[in-house]
Amino acid sequence: MRSVDLNSDMGEGFGPWTIGDGVDAEIMPLISSANIATGFHAGDPSIMSSTVKMAREQGVSIGAHPGFHDLKGFGRRHINATADELINDIIYQIGALREIAKMHGLTLQHVKPHGALYMHAARDEEIAKLLVTQLHAMAPELLIYTMHGSKVHQQALEVGQPVVCEFYADRDYDLTGSIILTRKVGPLDPDHVAQKVLKACQEGKVKTVEGKEIDIQFDSICIHSDTPGALGLIQSTKSLLESNGISILAPQ
Repeated sequence: MRSVDLNSDMGEGFGPWTIGDGVDAEIMPLISSANIATGFHAGDPSIMSSTVKMAREQGVSIGAHPGFHDLKGFGRRHINATADELINDIIYQIGALREIAKMHGLTLQHVKPHGALYMHAARDEEIAKLLVTQLHAMAPELLIYTMHGSKVHQQALEVGQPVVCEFYADRDYDLTGSIILTRKVGPLDPDHVAQKVLKACQEGKVKTVEGKEIDIQFDSICIHSDTPGALGLIQSTKSLLESNGISILAPQ
């Protein structure tokens, strides 16, 4: 692997409140793709606008990061809703960011559902099929970020929608290849995370919580900006990858 995308969630505040360490301005120059919160789990029009502007200034590709309508729970709580309702919510959020991006002279590179909605779409065939079908009809060039082998991945391959598979540097994996959701992630060792990513890039392997290694396929590395010490994790990962001849580039 000579290059890899490095993505992080940006603009996850609301009004005067910020999530995580509040270091978006420091993280933005280090990544190649920004997932910008679109108002339902975090974000508001002014934050969306300032985040898009920041991405433009740093030459970072942008994508919509729609979530469940759950500001209080930061989009990490599952909400029971019909597939049609969820798709309407997603399209609404994509549209909001698309117009703000247009105001700044940018276009969207991708869409990546957030938190519980991401996992729901990854596992639920009905929502995955409807999501991919609608995106393919309205924006056939828009990349979908998801996990390799997920329902969204399968549906995207079936209809020909471009898809980017992710490796989660700051999350643990189990033997099924799924990430283990944690409501509150504690501080992580930057060197350990960087070595984990390098191994995945060079060998296509990751160690699971059961202690065994499994194969992993991906095009992009995700490090969440709300993980404690996220800036250090991203700095260490980027530095180690580049020192081993792996460039950080948005999907081509």
